Amino acid sequence: MTDVLLRGGHPWGRDAPADVLVRDGRIHLVAPGVEAPGARIVDISGQLVLPGLVEAHCHLDKTLYGGPWVPHSADDTLAGRIATDLGRRAELGVPSAERIGALLARMSAAGTTHVRTHTDIDPQVGLRGVEAVLEAAASAPVDVRQVAFPQHGVLINPGTAELLEEALKSGVEAVGGLDPAGIDRDPVRHLDLIFGLAERYGAHLDLHLHDGGSLGGWELELITERTRALGLGGRVTVSHAYALGQLDDAYQDRLIQGFAEAGVAIATAAVYSFPVPPIKKLRAAGVTVACGHDGIRDLWGPYGSGDMLERAMHVAYRSTFRRDEDIELALEAATYGGARALGLESYGLSPGDRADLVVVPCGGAAEAVVVHPARTLVMKDGVVLHN
Repeated sequence: MTDVLLRGGHPWGRDAPADVLVRDGRIHLVAPGVEAPGARIVDISGQLVLPGLVEAHCHLDKTLYGGPWVPHSADDTLAGRIATDLGRRAELGVPSAERIGALLARMSAAGTTHVRTHTDIDPQVGLRGVEAVLEAAASAPVDVRQVAFPQHGVLINPGTAELLEEALKSGVEAVGGLDPAGIDRDPVRHLDLIFGLAERYGAHLDLHLHDGGSLGGWELELITERTRALGLGGRVTVSHAYALGQLDDAYQDRLIQGFAEAGVAIATAAVYSFPVPPIKKLRAAGVTVACGHDGIRDLWGPYGSGDMLERAMHVAYRSTFRRDEDIELALEAATYGGARALGLESYGLSPGDRADLVVVPCGGAAEAVVVHPARTLVMKDGVVLHN
């Protein structure tokens, strides 16, 4: 593999410009004035160098991306979107490996190098979604990790629990959950089941929690207690966590302290007008915060571009971030935060890290989020994919 020298860029987090030498798929050296005879030299003077972007919450198997426009037909309720999803996915050929592949190609061009996707598991679709994602991912320049996701409930949908276990046996990396109270109506049994699967198979756990207010707060307490009791810190993520943005400060602070102590991460998509978790508070307490698109042009909604810098902008905007240091927290969620939530190793901008890099024609991180311009260069494992 030919060495690549990125000349004159400004690696995020450093005080001054530096060259980045890539060798054998890894960052070999970060320093000014690097000499590398025989290396391919790419001049990126004055541009920002970021680690590969991390899409920590999406639904590749649901996407209609790359196909003809489909008008949105669901109502505005969670139950209505679930029903439309169930009723129309066969008609529209969902899941489709071709559409998933088109979306992954778009994500790669925008600098995403790692994706966590929540793949529907239920008796109607079986493991076809898992298979479609695997097929598309096999030829995509993106690392894809799946969550076996019970979109239509577990306890209320007989046969789903067995399929979740089958998915984990087949190599799916994480198990999901969905509103243990609001959907399954039995949070204790629901958490018993999904935490039991995570523990048994050494899997990560990523649980969608739309339930709001004090009900959602109580469920967050239960999740934190389970994580601590089973020693699953660093392997549990709560996605959405709308309740966290609705509770009073004292309750919110207590929950956040619990996440920090137990090792529970929070993922947000900052979609529509749904509550966004208090990112500044979470990060100040040491809680991992990740972000993603949620749905991307699917039966749940027509929006989503696959560009994680644009998504970081939505996260910052919905959080009312205006100062550069605050806006940068949204970029952290789309990079290092996502990497921590997914358990990625050798991720970053230091020697020895995998050479998953994105170059942006901006002077700083906040500008990259707000402007989210076209990427100058995208590199995956030391290979220049787009420039």
